Amino acid sequence: MTNNRFTRQSFLGLDSDRTFSRAVVAIIGVCGGGSHIAQQLAYLGFRNLRLFDPDHVQEPNLNRMVGSFPGDTTKNKTDVIRDQVLRIQPGASVELFPFKWQEQHAALRDSSIVFGCLDNFGQRDELEAYCRRFLIPYIDIGMDVHEVAKGQFSISGQIITSLPAEPCMRCMGFITEERIAREAERYGDAGDRPQVIWPNGVLASTAVGVGVSLLTPWCNFSELIPFIEYDGNRHVLRPSSVLSMLQGRECPHYPSDAVGDPFWQLGRKLH
Repeated sequence: MTNNRFTRQSFLGLDSDRTFSRAVVAIIGVCGGGSHIAQQLAYLGFRNLRLFDPDHVQEPNLNRMVGSFPGDTTKNKTDVIRDQVLRIQPGASVELFPFKWQEQHAALRDSSIVFGCLDNFGQRDELEAYCRRFLIPYIDIGMDVHEVAKGQFSISGQIITSLPAEPCMRCMGFITEERIAREAERYGDAGDRPQVIWPNGVLASTAVGVGVSLLTPWCNFSELIPFIEYDGNRHVLRPSSVLSMLQGRECPHYPSDAVGDPFWQLGRKLH
């Protein structure tokens, strides 16, 4: 640890600042939770970020997009988050991909970690499959709001860590064909894609903590909880009950002999 700026996080490891500065992190979706993630990674000392989002800032985004201001409407979301990162971490390398990630997917392949902040199950399913193919740790966050009684709503969410050779989101019952088929109907009961800033912040902060745990030795890796559920009404994070049923089980959806691109992996070793 040579940079005085990071002395108070030295418990993360003597070389944690170097680890963070060298890691390549991709964030898919930078409006709600993704804006929090980008901000926190910059404060931690991450210097190589790749931001994916095809959308422009609109007025309804301003209630939850950290780093955005009224004058940012009509700007690309990736531009706004890049500017925020550079204010925190001048000289950082922030690559912008104002497209759907599928259109620039090759830029994900050498990522140390991919954070997914997507709105639907089909997109999550595709992104997890891609990360599994190239053996990239994938951390997914998301929240939803449902009406439980007239004028009363329930906020829920999740942080799921999908690692090569470990249970995937289908194993955990989070991704199902039924959910993918239903999602075209309506997202939640509080209007289209209901979002507020504080659940996004809770989920994003937890996801960043998981990412740091994957990269540094500050805690016992065996303590990693791959599926964390969020009860936004009670302000509680807890391990999902499905985890007890997954102990000792191998993932049948992405078997170890069917993932990884041998030509890509060989190229990484040679370079």
